[in-house]
Amino acid sequence: MDTARSQQPARVLIAGCGRIGTRLGQGLADQGHTVFGLRRRPEGLPAPIIPCAADLNAPAGLADRLPGGLDRVVVILTPPSYDDAGYRRGYVEALSHLCAALAASGNAGARLVFVSSTGVYGENGGAWVDESTPPVPSRFSGQRLLEAEAVAARHPGGSVVVRFAGIYGPGRESLLRRVASGAGCQAEPPRYTNRIHEDDCVAILDWLSDHPNPAPLYLGVDDRPCPQCEIMDWLAAELGQPTPARTAGEAMGRRCSNRRLKAAGYRLRHPDYRSGYPSLLAERRSNV
Repeated sequence: MDTARSQQPARVLIAGCGRIGTRLGQGLADQGHTVFGLRRRPEGLPAPIIPCAADLNAPAGLADRLPGGLDRVVVILTPPSYDDAGYRRGYVEALSHLCAALAASGNAGARLVFVSSTGVYGENGGAWVDESTPPVPSRFSGQRLLEAEAVAARHPGGSVVVRFAGIYGPGRESLLRRVASGAGCQAEPPRYTNRIHEDDCVAILDWLSDHPNPAPLYLGVDDRPCPQCEIMDWLAAELGQPTPARTAGEAMGRRCSNRRLKAAGYRLRHPDYRSGYPSLLAERRSNV
């Protein structure tokens, strides 16, 4: 990782402090930072994360609930429902309310790190995309996330957006379950997939939150975007399953480049699926 990082203790708010946020908060606290975890019901947050009970979709009084003197705010939101209204409420409106509350509470100068998705690019016919590729989302989810990114960009304290793709790790094993169930994979045309291990999601957010001079946008993906059949074949072999049946389709997906992230100094814990999946496979075998 980049070594020119701030060593000064900071006050950090994690808005949307779920699994990834909790792991991030514990790591930041271990480094000596003061960490606040914001969610509607924060009672279950582990020490030393300081609970902050607030609903970002209930803006009345929100500023009064925020701690003062914040240096960083990491925003990891989820929609209340997986439809257009849910994405608008969960991302665009929630982030707008949070930014207004930060300004009203004297925290306008805190750096904002916002978690988005490579889904903002839409369908790219298998092409390579990076931070300079114009996003043209075809689905409401990508459209609303792009709107939320614009909200983050207006934050006066400066913002960093990280677009993750295909997060996997403990409890995020949908592809493993698909292979184990005997599902097929799209071979014609090849459908490209991108992913990032949860360990790297946490580490990237930690790294970006106090990087001395971050770019405004990074793609959070590993080194190996690949055809769907490549990774499913590998997982099937590791599971002792038959090679997945080949299917036809239309959408080819995209190949996301992490060149900017790596050039800035970040080193991946899991550069590809062959590094990230063995521990999940071992756990699966132990539970059989």
